[in-house]
Amino acid sequence: MSTTESSPTPQRNGGDLVVESLTALGASTVFGLPGQHALGVFDALRRSALRYVGLRVENNAGFAADAYARTTHGVAPLLVSTGPGALMTLAALQEAAAGSAAVLAIGSQVPLAGIGGGRHGYLHELTDQSASFRGVVKSVHTARTASQIPSAVAAAWESALSAPHGPVWLEIPQDVLLAEVDVPPVAELSATPRELKPRPELIAAAADRLTQAGRPVILAGGGVVRAGAEAELLALAEQLRAPVATTFGGKGAFPWEHPLSLRSWLEDRHTTTFLEDADTLLVVGSGLGELSSNYHTFRPRGRVVQIEADLGKLESNHAALGIHADARTALAALVKEVGGRDAGGVGTAYVPTPEAAVSDLLARVRDRIAGQHLDLEQQILASVRDALPDGAVSCWDMTILAYWAWSAFDPRRTNALHSAQGAGGLGYGFPAALGVAVADPARPVLAVSGDGGAMYSIAELATARQYDLPVTWLIVDDGGYGILREYMTDAFGEATATELTRPDFVALAESFGVPAVRTSPEQLRTDLAAALAAPGPSVVVLPAHLRMFAPTHLDS
Repeated sequence: MSTTESSPTPQRNGGDLVVESLTALGASTVFGLPGQHALGVFDALRRSALRYVGLRVENNAGFAADAYARTTHGVAPLLVSTGPGALMTLAALQEAAAGSAAVLAIGSQVPLAGIGGGRHGYLHELTDQSASFRGVVKSVHTARTASQIPSAVAAAWESALSAPHGPVWLEIPQDVLLAEVDVPPVAELSATPRELKPRPELIAAAADRLTQAGRPVILAGGGVVRAGAEAELLALAEQLRAPVATTFGGKGAFPWEHPLSLRSWLEDRHTTTFLEDADTLLVVGSGLGELSSNYHTFRPRGRVVQIEADLGKLESNHAALGIHADARTALAALVKEVGGRDAGGVGTAYVPTPEAAVSDLLARVRDRIAGQHLDLEQQILASVRDALPDGAVSCWDMTILAYWAWSAFDPRRTNALHSAQGAGGLGYGFPAALGVAVADPARPVLAVSGDGGAMYSIAELATARQYDLPVTWLIVDDGGYGILREYMTDAFGEATATELTRPDFVALAESFGVPAVRTSPEQLRTDLAAALAAPGPSVVVLPAHLRMFAPTHLDS
């Protein structure tokens, strides 16, 4: 070919429209796993500037996208194939829904001729694939022609990022993804998230109740963290001199060491009583669900004001002055309204001061835990905290050490602790940590799993090695599903189906080319700190049988 001749323009297809649309909306990274029906969009990635991070199991790809979305406060695209590939994402999307993570899941479909309920016998065919997602995600979208793709992607993006954030599902038939298109590349798309502002009269009423309260208390949930409303929460708490407790999903929303911080001891009767005794309790970004209400034993004696972006959670458990609004917008409005009032009643019922009441509560919590002889558990959690750099993020699976962390771990910065406590499925910790590391590769990330939960994610050691992600995986090996062993023994006298044959985790990690070490409670702080300081992925295995602190909700 002569140097004066121009190169032929490569043919574009529906897959190109997908990646062009994502790029136009601001995406830089996509997670996923390819499949036969989705090859059109995966081939288009080759012609785009998008960074692709491929995991080994679709569910794990969903968890990684979830944590990426939480870390960036943005949208995380997730690309998967039809049928089995699509359905494998459901547990991860359930967690994203519970945790308000803006995951945009894009799946392929059988060819257009096979959609509509007929049994045509296509590979991966489902009678109604989108129906599997409707009870899990915020919204379901379909593009049946190439020209519909940009608008469908934009609509899904806008839904995912509107308050409350959450996962959405978009599906596109295989032949639409593969068909050549004769339209210009997508250069610009508009997707403006719906702003959820509070009604002014509700803010005025809430401010009136809070400023006249003698014992105001604030309970901050995950909605504060997702909205980035930490500064507004701090300002309001200091204006009101109101003690602040955070839910497990809201950890980091309020400074752990602040004199008004009640911390996160929500599975504790002392804390439950303190919240019940508030004459006005402001609940922000929480539906007061099972864990946040000490297993529904919370019985408020005063008035409740609830700010919640999810309309389904507003007053779903307790009567309240309900304010349907984004946490940041509503708290900013309250700060302004309260600042212009005479807070005559605030704190007058606390003896001697709100700060002293907080200190007294935390002392009683410490005494309760100290009386249960759980030194090993507290030693291990302290070792993890000491080893983890202050700016680092931790991701926790459903395991006993994580349940301790929900109540007792100081994340030391906002949006720095992620766990699967929303939906409660196993396998979250390690793939979530990979997603955090993709979002911020300059900081080490800690993942914490039990040996049972770790087996859900072992394949992702290959992902960590392939992308050289700085994730240290702490696996607490107690030979089974430790918390279920404890629950069953307490309930039935003995445990069934909880004991597990497991691999040599150190040798297994090393077979992936990932450095690993077996540690002890005494050596954990040193070994974990060294692993976190080393570049790339690593594994630390801690053989230990841990116990939970005694519950208090059973005595209520």
